[in-house]
Amino acid sequence: MKIGISCYPTYGGSGIVATELGKILAEMGHEIHFISYALPYRLSGYYSNIFFHEVKVPEYPLFEYPPYALALATKLADIAIYEKLDLIHGHYAIPHALSGFIAREMIKDQYPLKIITTLHGTDITLVGADPSFMRITQYSINQSDAVTAVSNYLREETIKTFQPTVPIEVIYNFIKEPPPNANVCSTLRRRLAPNGEPILVHLSNFRPVKRVLDTLGILNLVLQEMPAKLVLIGDGPDRPIAEKTGREMGIEKHIAFLGKQEDVYNLLHLGDIFLMPSQSESFGLAALEAMSCGLPCITSNSGGLPELNLDGVTGFTAPVGDVAQMSAAVLKLLRNPDLKARFSRNAREHALQNFHSDSIIPQYIKLYNDVLNR
Repeated sequence: MKIGISCYPTYGGSGIVATELGKILAEMGHEIHFISYALPYRLSGYYSNIFFHEVKVPEYPLFEYPPYALALATKLADIAIYEKLDLIHGHYAIPHALSGFIAREMIKDQYPLKIITTLHGTDITLVGADPSFMRITQYSINQSDAVTAVSNYLREETIKTFQPTVPIEVIYNFIKEPPPNANVCSTLRRRLAPNGEPILVHLSNFRPVKRVLDTLGILNLVLQEMPAKLVLIGDGPDRPIAEKTGREMGIEKHIAFLGKQEDVYNLLHLGDIFLMPSQSESFGLAALEAMSCGLPCITSNSGGLPELNLDGVTGFTAPVGDVAQMSAAVLKLLRNPDLKARFSRNAREHALQNFHSDSIIPQYIKLYNDVLNR
């Protein structure tokens, strides 16, 4: 198949899933065309059957806000015709579902084009639910040839908020098994925890919904009981606030900000426990990546996280903002090596048995074929 993938190229779950999906499909022999305003994050290296098409938005004094959705729609239409695409798979409803629909309508007399939309979370719970976008998001969903959501929670939220007229299929996010010889950098481990302290890890785009400051609160309570380090991977609007808060709390020497990193698996392998105290999380891709590396997870119980992190099995869940309960869970694992080892095995087994790309990608391929054969 020839598949166009439209996504945000930034450091976030929807773009990562879209990119990894395209890479795996390319490895299987499909021809993949990424269409976005920048090269997607994690799309590095050369692939003979992966192509990138940059969307250029015209700069004109009349436009206070550049019309990216329209430029994207035009680009999608052009690529569909000239590259003979079978379908376009848009990740994140706004603007990709809308732009895909406009592209399909523009060229329907010249070329048949199918549009598949995958909903990832905040495109429904935050952006799409905003009154400014609610009606257009609902319309875009209903005009898609097929719609998927990354968790049962998100499917139910979409139905509750938008009452869609099209069915929504749940296809979970996925993980490829980390290389068995993943190079855990002992030098970095010694630098981060020179006295063998346990390492807590958090990975996100540092947006307010991720509640990064809660990870500092967890660390602060843990430090009152035993030595520990906190490694924060990623970057975003809340990083300066987190850095300032760490200094104000007097725990900055116990925190390492590593910024955006491409090879997250080696860094996750350095950790002992993964923290995800999010306000809302439709799935929790970073937690899945951590679980595949054998890290027990301490997460909030919001959104789709309970579908991934099984409380008392792969880690512990707690109410949003309950830093005390989360820190108590961390201490329980650190004080009980046998329990931590069992949770580590459970986390890895659960991740690879239920969310491995070998079982998830065929679901997308079946969906593609079903849509094309209608």
